[in-house]
Amino acid sequence: MVRLIDTPSPEQVAMALRALARDMGDPYRMEDDLLARSLGSCARAVLAEAAGQTVGVALFSPFVSTTRGRIGAFVTDLWVDGSQRGGGLGRALLARVRDLVAADWGGSFLRLNHYADNSGAAAFYARLGFHGKPDEIWLTLEGRELAAL
Repeated sequence: MVRLIDTPSPEQVAMALRALARDMGDPYRMEDDLLARSLGSCARAVLAEAAGQTVGVALFSPFVSTTRGRIGAFVTDLWVDGSQRGGGLGRALLARVRDLVAADWGGSFLRLNHYADNSGAAAFYARLGFHGKPDEIWLTLEGRELAAL
């Protein structure tokens, strides 16, 4: 039986995010104290546990859309352990995010992204009804360029 936890500890969230990074072959660069400060202030997480083991996480923050005239959530990270994939846990985590966003911020949509080469994620999100907007391009400014701004 899988249990969803709406207010997991920063340590639990960090462990799940490290597993996500490992599964994706990505580096994990989040400092524990930064993650701890973020949770509850500008970010939230939902954790999934089964038999005392962490098997999933969704990390999200509020997202204000002036073109929609609504608040939603940006899901920055979604991870389901390989042993739990295909059983509805990813859907359950996103549904819980939806419910928390609605209750806490009056939110009415979810936004996320995935790597272009992650066909499994693309197919999963498409099955749920997520769709892209071809006229939107997301850009990032960081590092030296951000400092120069």
